[in-house]
Order: sequence, then structure tokens, then C-alpha cells
Amino acid sequence: MERHMTTPLPVFPDISISTDRLVLRPFEDADSSALIEMMNDEQVVAWTSVPHPYSARDADDWVRHLAPRERTEGRGIVWAVTEFLTQRLVGIVHFQNTNWRTLATEVGYVVAPWARGEGYATEGVLAAAQWLFGDQHFERLELRTAADNTASQQVAQKIGCISEGVLRNAWIARTQTEGGGWTDIRTDLIVWSLLPEDLDGVADQLADAGYASYTDWN
Repeated sequence: MERHMTTPLPVFPDISISTDRLVLRPFEDADSSALIEMMNDEQVVAWTSVPHPYSARDADDWVRHLAPRERTEGRGIVWAVTEFLTQRLVGIVHFQNTNWRTLATEVGYVVAPWARGEGYATEGVLAAAQWLFGDQHFERLELRTAADNTASQQVAQKIGCISEGVLRNAWIARTQTEGGGWTDIRTDLIVWSLLPEDLDGVADQLADAGYASYTDWN
């Protein structure tokens, strides 16, 4: 009988990334209460596919099972984004749909309502991209933003992403009804890409504008 051996997928290392203001690290049980509050925010509900309402069980499943498995099963890596000084949760950066042959992955990000306007999404995604290209030698990072999600598009532009086109009718967002509930709506997706050479000079430009670059990963 012929036996076929399957080669396990590579995985990203279990690391944390630090900037002047942020620490990107694996999720911990202590993050659950802040995660619940963040995921029930109206902007998060509108532009993501997270369960709604987001419950304690959802948070527990994410922290203990779903987020760790993204890394251990080779699909990507999830970081809880926390403030360096206060250690409070301020967002998520998530590499997903990783293609190890082409060395390409897709990034998603969420910012907590209490941390918006601070440039944390730009800072966190830039640090993760620098690590991805510099340490992991990847060749492409992709972002997909809903057509009306201008805040997410601004993050893509600030870190140097190039808009490649539109996937028509490719995503389901959510909008609130007059009764306060939520209903699904179809929307276009804008595809952005970032290559290693696109980062040339971006960190310096952002530093001049007050954004911090990475300082360490371990």
C-alpha cells in the first residue's frame, strides 16, 4: 500500500512586537471584558463579521481557541494590541489567509472605541508589516476594506499601501435599522497591497507626523 506523507504548514513564531506606545502580544484571559466591549461597538459590528451581540462565550472562545489556532494551524497570527504604559486592550491586528508558497498574507485590524483618533491602527499595522517583511521575509501584504469604510482606507494609505482595484459586491456589512436592530447589506471591497519596497521612507514620514515605529520583537 502506497502511503503519502503530508507536510505540515509552516507557522509564524509565537512573538510579541513593541513600539514606543504599543505592545502587540497574544491574547490573555484578562482581555476578555475589554474584548466584549470592543466587539459590541457599533463600528465594529458594522464592518466586521463578528457575532452580535458579542458574548462572554464568544470572547472566551476567541481568546482560548480561535485566536491561538490561527497561528498553530498555519493560517496566520493574531495579536492583542495594548498600550505600553497602561496595558489596556486597544485593538487587534490579525494576519490571515496566509499563503506560505507565495509568502503573502492578508491583514485585518480593529480599534477599540476608547482608543480611536490616536493613530494606533496605523502604528500597529506598520509594526506588524515591518516584522513580516524584515523578519519573516514575506513578499506581499494584502488589505481589503469595505467601500464606505473610510477610516480603514486611511490606515492603508498612511502605511503606503497601493490600491489595486475593486471586488464588486464581495462583502456583507451591517447597518442599523430604524428599530435599533441590524440588517445585512452587500458592499464592494477595495483591494490594497503592500510590498517590502513600499515601506521605504514610510516609517520616517510617519515618525515626522508623530507615529511610532517598531522598537523590538521577541
